[in-house]
Amino acid sequence: MRRERGRRPKKRVCSFCVDKVESIDYKEIGKLKRFTSERGKILPRRTSGNCARHQRQLTTAIKRARTVALMPFTID
Repeated sequence: MRRERGRRPKKRVCSFCVDKVESIDYKEIGKLKRFTSERGKILPRRTSGNCARHQRQLTTAIKRARTVALMPFTID
């Protein structure tokens, strides 16, 4: 059997590391909305391109924003 030689997708770079962000604030809804789907779900690391550290901070920030009613839990 031969192996398929496909083109590898380009590795996405963490946008927070590029901007040298230390912590992600839950009050910056514009930034947080970029990392949620149209249904309101949090995008995974492989899709968003975040590093593990910033993905954890992003997840807690989105959850906090939802709790304080700055972001919706779901979008109908």
